[in-house]
Amino acid sequence: MIRAQCAKLQVRVWLCACALSVPLSGHAQQARSPSAAAQPSAPAQSAAPASQIVSSAPKPPFPNRLNSVLPTWLRTRGEFRERMEGFDGANFNSTRDDLYWLTRFRFGATVTASKSLSFQAQVHDARVGKKTVGATGSPFRAPFDLRMGFADIGSSTSRLSVRAGRQELVYGDQRLVGHLGWTNAARSFDAVKVTMRGKAASLDLFGASVVRTIEDGFDKSGAGNRFAGAYLTLPKLVKSGSLEPYLFWRRDTNLPGETGTVGDLKASTAGARFAGKLPLALDYNIEMAVQRGSLGSDDIQAWAGHWQLRESLSGPGAIKLIGEFNYASGDENPTDGVRGTFDQLYPTGHDKYGLADQIGWRNIQHARAGFEFTPFKTTPVTTSYHSWWLAEKRDGIYTAGGAPLARVAGGAASAHVGEEIDVQISRALTPQMQVSGGYAHIFPGAFLEQATPGASYSYPYVQVTYVFLAER
Repeated sequence: MIRAQCAKLQVRVWLCACALSVPLSGHAQQARSPSAAAQPSAPAQSAAPASQIVSSAPKPPFPNRLNSVLPTWLRTRGEFRERMEGFDGANFNSTRDDLYWLTRFRFGATVTASKSLSFQAQVHDARVGKKTVGATGSPFRAPFDLRMGFADIGSSTSRLSVRAGRQELVYGDQRLVGHLGWTNAARSFDAVKVTMRGKAASLDLFGASVVRTIEDGFDKSGAGNRFAGAYLTLPKLVKSGSLEPYLFWRRDTNLPGETGTVGDLKASTAGARFAGKLPLALDYNIEMAVQRGSLGSDDIQAWAGHWQLRESLSGPGAIKLIGEFNYASGDENPTDGVRGTFDQLYPTGHDKYGLADQIGWRNIQHARAGFEFTPFKTTPVTTSYHSWWLAEKRDGIYTAGGAPLARVAGGAASAHVGEEIDVQISRALTPQMQVSGGYAHIFPGAFLEQATPGASYSYPYVQVTYVFLAER
């Protein structure tokens, strides 16, 4: 089905290019020659010496210069994103394939009342088209609504600042807390965040509730969900590195326990991220977390870790070699009243454990080897090999969003889940427009062949992002 619809991609991309041709052609024309208003007047028979000619940077196209005519206390930014994606072999079933479109529009405004007081708001609208297999609601669809709206008291350099209202929460690599910007309906929180800054450290304290997409009403938080945390950043404790210890606390209601009864979740996640540079052009990224708490009568005992090492090679192409290993505990016994499956909280899970997003940070052992290079300016290419194993055979696998995907009742015969090869490329055509694309293919292992029909899974995408009203 994907192959049969590839022609539609060419038509849709051509239409997007036509829609953007006016600002792009304006940008190209300005790049060839400065505007007449910028050129000094002179008699036709005389020419300025070459040493006096100063080349000015091309202006952005007109739709991106609105802020230049607005008062300095008001700034706006708009974004349009169109992505075609699809799959062959959903749930590893060869009869389930689809190809569809994801359209997202955002408009935001910032009002700066003073150096220590500002307000921001952002509305969004997300739609899905031609999707025939699986869900079509959130996170694919989010009708026009308020995505962010908050007040900032204090500046980014103040010793103390407060942000209150609907906002994003982003920490570290977003393995536990992030905005989920890859999806059509990205994540936000109704929250109050206090930031304290010093010369050697900064500390965030927040209390929040995740916002739920409601298609026929105003998006809301609450419904028993509570999320709080403390995140400390120590950028000078270790030379060329940053240590980031944290503590998160999550509460939710009416969740099923191991015995089938419904109870309240009360769980803490304590951990730290340690990232920086080493000699020999190496850099590292380590994160580990442990969870304790309860869900009804069940105890929670889980942990997870991420270890990555990257080498930057000298010479053309800006080549980087990457190796990493990820682990997240699973549930050894699903009926003993002890929950061992790691809870990945509210991550931006895209491409953390494979571009296809079929695997999340729960009951998994994941090895990755990859490299990045830039064969042409502003055109990075990334390719990776992934291999996965179950942490516990009596538990299952979970998607990048944390949802259960497959398991074998009574325990799997093999822990090997499968392998993935993926490649991605992106290019900034202008400061306002970027195109990207990628492809991932999963080869099922013995576990998937036992727990599912065992077909391979493929995921292609092509994406165009265009920023308007602002310069980038």
